[in-house]
Amino acid sequence: QVQLVESGGGEVQPGGSLRLSCAASGGTLTNTNMGWFRQAPGKEREFVATITWSGGSTDYADSVKGRFTISRDNAKNTAYLQMNRLTPEDTAVYYCAATRGLYLTIRRRYVGNYDYWGQGTQVTVSS
Repeated sequence: QVQLVESGGGEVQPGGSLRLSCAASGGTLTNTNMGWFRQAPGKEREFVATITWSGGSTDYADSVKGRFTISRDNAKNTAYLQMNRLTPEDTAVYYCAATRGLYLTIRRRYVGNYDYWGQGTQVTVSS
Protein backbone atom coordinates (compact mmCIF):
# COMPACT_ATOMS: atom_id res chain seq x y z
CA GLN A 1 0.00 0.00 0.00
CA VAL A 2 1.91 3.02 1.26
CA GLN A 3 5.48 3.26 -0.02
CA LEU A 4 8.02 5.39 1.81
CA VAL A 5 11.20 6.73 0.23
CA GLU A 6 13.91 8.49 2.22
CA SER A 7 16.28 11.02 0.73
CA GLY A 8 18.77 13.63 1.84
CA GLY A 9 21.44 11.42 3.33
CA GLY A 10 25.10 11.80 2.55
CA GLU A 11 28.48 12.60 4.03
CA VAL A 12 28.99 15.51 6.37
CA GLN A 13 31.70 16.77 8.72
CA PRO A 14 31.21 16.71 12.48
CA GLY A 15 29.17 19.70 13.52
CA GLY A 16 27.42 19.84 10.19
CA SER A 17 23.76 19.45 9.30
CA LEU A 18 21.58 17.35 7.05
CA ARG A 19 17.86 17.34 6.34
CA LEU A 20 16.26 14.00 5.58
CA SER A 21 12.96 13.69 3.76
CA CYS A 22 10.47 10.85 3.68
CA ALA A 23 8.01 10.95 0.81
CA ALA A 24 4.96 8.70 0.63
CA SER A 25 3.46 7.25 -2.52
CA GLY A 26 0.79 4.69 -3.30
CA GLY A 27 -1.25 6.19 -0.51
CA THR A 28 -1.24 9.07 1.92
CA LEU A 29 0.06 9.56 5.41
CA THR A 30 -3.37 10.63 6.59
CA ASN A 31 -3.97 9.65 10.22
CA THR A 32 -0.51 8.18 10.62
CA ASN A 33 2.13 8.66 13.23
CA MET A 34 5.62 8.90 11.77
CA GLY A 35 8.93 7.79 13.14
CA TRP A 36 12.59 8.02 12.25
CA PHE A 37 14.89 5.16 13.22
CA ARG A 38 18.52 4.41 12.52
CA GLN A 39 20.79 1.41 12.36
CA ALA A 40 24.56 1.54 12.66
CA PRO A 41 26.86 -1.32 11.62
CA GLY A 42 26.71 -4.15 14.12
CA LYS A 43 23.84 -2.57 16.06
CA GLU A 44 20.10 -3.03 16.16
CA ARG A 45 17.69 -0.52 14.68
CA GLU A 46 16.98 2.17 17.24
CA PHE A 47 14.42 4.88 17.83
CA VAL A 48 15.37 8.43 16.87
CA ALA A 49 12.19 10.53 16.81
CA THR A 50 8.42 10.35 16.33
CA ILE A 51 5.65 12.77 15.44
CA THR A 52 1.87 12.48 15.47
CA TRP A 53 -0.43 13.09 12.51
CA SER A 54 -1.25 16.60 13.65
CA GLY A 55 2.34 17.37 14.53
CA GLY A 56 1.19 18.25 18.00
CA SER A 57 3.34 15.70 19.80
CA THR A 58 6.98 14.82 19.21
CA ASP A 59 9.37 12.50 20.98
CA TYR A 60 13.15 12.17 20.76
CA ALA A 61 15.82 9.77 21.84
CA ASP A 62 18.11 11.24 24.48
CA SER A 63 21.05 10.93 22.13
CA VAL A 64 19.54 13.36 19.61
CA LYS A 65 17.32 15.61 21.69
CA GLY A 66 18.21 19.24 21.19
CA ARG A 67 20.01 18.50 17.92
CA PHE A 68 17.39 16.82 15.73
CA THR A 69 13.94 18.07 14.81
CA ILE A 70 11.19 15.93 13.32
CA SER A 71 8.44 17.60 11.31
CA ARG A 72 5.89 16.85 8.64
CA ASP A 73 4.03 18.59 5.85
CA ASN A 74 0.82 16.67 5.36
CA ALA A 75 -0.12 18.66 2.27
CA LYS A 76 3.06 17.34 0.65
CA ASN A 77 2.68 13.86 2.11
CA THR A 78 6.19 14.15 3.48
CA ALA A 79 8.00 13.89 6.79
CA TYR A 80 11.37 15.40 7.64
CA LEU A 81 14.25 15.03 10.03
CA GLN A 82 16.49 18.05 10.47
CA MET A 83 19.79 16.96 11.95
CA ASN A 84 22.16 19.55 13.40
CA ARG A 85 25.50 19.37 15.18
CA LEU A 86 26.10 15.91 13.84
CA THR A 87 28.73 13.66 15.39
CA PRO A 88 30.40 10.46 14.16
CA GLU A 89 28.10 8.54 16.50
CA ASP A 90 25.19 9.61 14.31
CA THR A 91 26.57 7.60 11.41
CA ALA A 92 23.93 5.05 10.41
CA VAL A 93 21.31 4.14 7.88
CA TYR A 94 18.24 6.22 8.67
CA TYR A 95 14.77 4.83 8.09
CA CYS A 96 11.39 6.48 8.20
CA ALA A 97 8.30 4.57 9.22
CA ALA A 98 4.56 5.08 9.53
CA THR A 99 1.81 3.53 11.59
CA ARG A 100 -1.93 4.01 11.74
CA GLY A 101 -1.97 2.70 15.27
CA LEU A 102 -2.95 5.08 18.03
CA TYR A 103 -0.13 4.46 20.48
CA LEU A 104 0.83 6.39 23.55
CA THR A 105 4.04 8.34 23.12
CA ILE A 106 6.37 5.80 24.66
CA ARG A 107 4.99 2.98 22.53
CA ARG A 108 5.65 4.96 19.36
CA ARG A 109 9.33 4.30 20.05
CA TYR A 110 8.91 0.61 19.28
CA VAL A 111 10.06 -0.64 15.90
CA GLY A 112 7.45 -3.38 15.98
CA ASN A 113 4.57 -0.90 16.10
CA TYR A 114 5.16 0.42 12.58
CA ASP A 115 3.46 -0.90 9.47
CA TYR A 116 5.35 0.85 6.69
CA TRP A 117 9.10 1.33 6.25
CA GLY A 118 11.34 3.03 3.75
CA GLN A 119 14.52 1.56 2.30
CA GLY A 120 16.78 3.82 4.31
CA THR A 121 19.29 6.53 3.51
CA GLN A 122 22.93 6.50 4.58
CA VAL A 123 24.24 9.25 6.82
CA THR A 124 27.99 9.35 7.36
CA VAL A 125 29.60 11.83 9.74
CA SER A 126 33.38 11.95 9.58
CA SER A 127 36.26 14.37 9.38
